[in-house]
Amino acid sequence: MDVEDAGMTPTTAPVTIRTDRLVLRTYRPGDHQDLLTFYGRSDVCRYLFNEPWSPEDAREAVQTRMSRRDLAAGAVALVVEYEGRVVGSVSAWLVEESGCTAETAHMAEVGWAFSPEFGGRGFAMEAVTALIDLVFATPRLRRVVALMDSRNESSARLAQRIGMWREAHFRQNAWIKNEWTDTVVFAILRSEWPSAA
Repeated sequence: MDVEDAGMTPTTAPVTIRTDRLVLRTYRPGDHQDLLTFYGRSDVCRYLFNEPWSPEDAREAVQTRMSRRDLAAGAVALVVEYEGRVVGSVSAWLVEESGCTAETAHMAEVGWAFSPEFGGRGFAMEAVTALIDLVFATPRLRRVVALMDSRNESSARLAQRIGMWREAHFRQNAWIKNEWTDTVVFAILRSEWPSAA
């Protein structure tokens, strides 16, 4: 993984990560059209908090995510490209923990969504691995978690493939889209992550 910095301050600098096949970059105006091709699908949003996006939802989401450029400042949101085409998105954000101060180690949560059109090629694994590399490159982060609907088997398989441990299964703990849903929690520690250990 190669992380580039455009030479601006950390809170304004666009993030670009290059893996063997992918480019992960911060959001830009105009990304809403590409993201709508999969976030507008009911099968992609089935286990997400949001309903399928409308064009207006896509524009608002991109506007919000454009400011998420620095995990140390709270969150980073990245578009995933393959050969110039948007194939997914990944995000990480800091999680408030009781007893933590600015000087103590913190936890981050990660999330992702990918276009089914590009499924089965390992892009999600490559992108999420690069995202967690970025998370653990951030000072004082000791743990990464991924929470998901327990029915989201493809995301659970991805979390396990990249080395995350399934730590919990909470039954009917979230009211989402007019139904009670179960949540599963996957996690990995800095000491367990190959590039950070």
